[in-house]
Amino acid sequence: MDQAVATKSIMFSAGDDYPELREGVRELCRRFPTKYWRDLEGQPPSSSYPTEFVKALTDAGYLSALIPKEYGGWGMPIRAGSVILETIHRSGGAAGACHAQMYTMGTVLRHGSSEQKAHYLPQIAKGELRLQAFGVTEPTTGSDTTQLKTRAVRTNEGYVVNGQKVWISRAAHSDLMLLLARTTPSDQVKRRSDGVSVFLVDMREAKKNGMEIRPIDAMVNHNTTEIFFSNVPIPASSLIGEEGLGFRYILDGMNAERCLVSTEAIGNAWYFFDKLVAYARENGVAGHAAGSAGALNLAVARLYAQIRSADLMVRKATAMFDAKLPCGAEANVGKYLSGEAVWAASNLCFTAFGIDALDPLMDVERKWRDTRMSRNSPVSPNMIKNFIGQHVLNLPRSY
Repeated sequence: MDQAVATKSIMFSAGDDYPELREGVRELCRRFPTKYWRDLEGQPPSSSYPTEFVKALTDAGYLSALIPKEYGGWGMPIRAGSVILETIHRSGGAAGACHAQMYTMGTVLRHGSSEQKAHYLPQIAKGELRLQAFGVTEPTTGSDTTQLKTRAVRTNEGYVVNGQKVWISRAAHSDLMLLLARTTPSDQVKRRSDGVSVFLVDMREAKKNGMEIRPIDAMVNHNTTEIFFSNVPIPASSLIGEEGLGFRYILDGMNAERCLVSTEAIGNAWYFFDKLVAYARENGVAGHAAGSAGALNLAVARLYAQIRSADLMVRKATAMFDAKLPCGAEANVGKYLSGEAVWAASNLCFTAFGIDALDPLMDVERKWRDTRMSRNSPVSPNMIKNFIGQHVLNLPRSY
């Protein structure tokens, strides 16, 4: 079956799929009301991580939902993972503290050796190990993986890593990190994407041998850090797949990442939508800066259409990913549309609530900050549009 025929045969649910899964996550989230998340705001890095929430998700099995049953997980498709994350965000929570485990685990699952999978995945599924850190972004190159400066030099014992990573969330709360580093200098490869490798680093050992983690005080509580590698030795067994093919492995995982974070944005969009609908029904006439009730009603209706459109594209992307079909265009378009939808939702909610939106007890400004981050991370709208122009429409490279 060729790709065109296979794509036409892809079916996906357009309603509230996985209802039992959604209700289970909602029930868990009820144990962590919005006050729980507010109380984490302004805490120092050592106490701002939602440890109890992450433990509850882990103990319930939700964070291992995508790990195959043979390794102790549920063996569910990525769409199920998307439903879990969407429901957390629609319930008022934030999955940013733990969502990376779902897509970083996929790199190990798809490209790791049988020994690596047998050793790490069961421990991750049980919650004995956390794989939450993803070391890609650098101070001088951003997220452009072809321009990485961090080096991993081969030795008789393994590799020695030198370099710096920045905006690496959850590093201080993770046991393992998926690290992208250059193993062949850029001036010795034919293509910029060659010579980059992926490693699964045991951060517990690395911190004893030259790796330093420094917290970054940021607007959004994502427990983000910068990491310095100074002659850090890692064993040869840390290498995922073949040396020099890391860029390809990461690209494969990026589609999964796009799908998962898009559903978080959609969950946040529905969170704002639910608040807006309740506000409009209770108040009748929208005061503050929103104007008339009719104007607000029309804006909410348009928002509904915008969220549904983004949701349908993301559902198609996850269906194609689960069917092992190329889905770069769908995953990126879904990321763009979900980012625009949640940004529209957050701004409309801010406008409708007026000055009350600044009250932390309303839980609007906290979610608004999270929304601004999700619109630009892990990839900005302009980067997505560049991808569409170059790789989907075959337009000349614009950057």
